Parts: sequence; structure tokens; C-alpha cells
Amino acid sequence: QVQLVESGGGLVQAGDSLRLSCAASGRTIITYSMGWFRQAPGKEREFVAAINWIGGITYYADSVKGRFTISRDNALNTVYLQMISLKPEDTAIYYCAADRSTLRSGTRKEADFGSWGQGTQVTVSS
Repeated sequence: QVQLVESGGGLVQAGDSLRLSCAASGRTIITYSMGWFRQAPGKEREFVAAINWIGGITYYADSVKGRFTISRDNALNTVYLQMISLKPEDTAIYYCAADRSTLRSGTRKEADFGSWGQGTQVTVSS
């Protein structure tokens, strides 16, 4: 099973940018779709963005579309989430996840992801 470690979170002001990284180890993620989810205090975990295994198909939650960009570097076994124009409502723990299946065209369903990182906190002050 792949191990995922997120980094890059922090405390920023509204309008600022952050780039989250998700480093994978244990096996290559080259054939797996990858995703980012987040969980705000008192709320359920929600989908943020996903990218298919070859990187040609991406999915975004409506709330982040146009502000967040997911990308992957398969050579580095790493996935990124570039976040701009951050809002206080983006405050949450952000989790990286790997698909349970290989070579899927892409998915945003939480149940399709079987490996999860420990999360990184993003706090956006107003």
C-alpha cells in the first residue's frame, strides 16, 4: 500500500496563495488517480480536486474551481494542489488520497480512494 505525506499547509491571510504537496512512497502512483479532500471543523470531509493517472483529466469542486489547480509529477511520485485567492471558508485539514484501482479514467468519489495521508492544516484568516 502506498504511504502519502502532505506538506505545505499553514496560516495565511485571505487572498494569499499556498501550494500543498503530497509525497508518495511504498509504490509508484503513476497508474493511480490522485485526489485532494478537506475537512473543516464540524463538517464532513469533502472532495476538492482529483487528477487521473496520466494527468490529462482533472476534476474540481465548484467551490474551488478557478482558484485551485491539481497537478502531478509522476517522476517525483508527488501530487500538488496550488491554491490562490484563498478564502476563510477554505480553512480545513487537507488530505491527499490515492485511488484504489489502477488506470481509472478519473474519479471524485471518496469511496474510490483507498490510501490517505495524515492531512495538513490550512488556515485562512480574514
